[in-house]
Amino acid sequence: MKRLLTIELQKIWKNRASRVLTLAYFILLTFIALIASIKFDLGPFKFHLAEMGIFNFPYIWHFNTYIASILKFFLAIVIVSMMANEYSYGTLKQNLIDGMSKKEFIQSKFLTVFLFATVSTVFLFILTLILGYSFSSFTEIDIVFADLDYLLAYFVKLIGFFSFCLFLGILIKRSAFALGFLLVWNIIEGIISGILTFKVFPEGTTAASITQFLPLQSMSNLIIEPFSRLSVVKNIGTQIGLENSKDYGVSLFSIAIVLCWTVIFIYFSYKILKNRDL
Repeated sequence: MKRLLTIELQKIWKNRASRVLTLAYFILLTFIALIASIKFDLGPFKFHLAEMGIFNFPYIWHFNTYIASILKFFLAIVIVSMMANEYSYGTLKQNLIDGMSKKEFIQSKFLTVFLFATVSTVFLFILTLILGYSFSSFTEIDIVFADLDYLLAYFVKLIGFFSFCLFLGILIKRSAFALGFLLVWNIIEGIISGILTFKVFPEGTTAASITQFLPLQSMSNLIIEPFSRLSVVKNIGTQIGLENSKDYGVSLFSIAIVLCWTVIFIYFSYKILKNRDL
């Protein structure tokens, strides 16, 4: 296992584009801290984002994981390119000639996906603790770790999304087309969701109950947007007569759906590779 992971990391580090994108991802994660310095001065309206409570424990776990999950596309490019380069550079065929089985090849890719998700989660955990203890009004231990399940949701979301990217990289072979298909699939899910919500099931929660099983939607459901949780947003909503009935918690059912998709993506990645004439 260590040997397989070492081989993959060497491939990524020796590729300049992958190296730059990986470093850029972690650098951009640290830029979350810059949000604390943003101040708005719009005449009579003056407010400091850090003073609005976005870095208060335990809310910061929700806020940081949501923002960080948006940046996952940097590593998605690395994952897709990692697979596409295997075909364009002939390293896949060379690995198989050198004695690596197709099963071990898929294992090495998934180990890389797992490592990316793990390192990202640990990095975000440390960053969140630093920001929280620097700006939070609440530093009691039970409050600090109250919403740590968002970190689990973030980890599972990365695993699922990167596995999807790996599957597309194997299926389509070329990184540009694979990333293009990812965008198209996102649009397709949006169209399906819109039709079910506004045409087929305009009332009730039937549409949401169906769309929660779509791959990208299931990943999106792991971490719901956190902005409407802020007290200032709630107060504005109350003043204009809007009621907020969202459930912001991390659903174990949503986690199970994403994990099922992860297994499906890895399984079919192997099946495609196994049956493909290289």
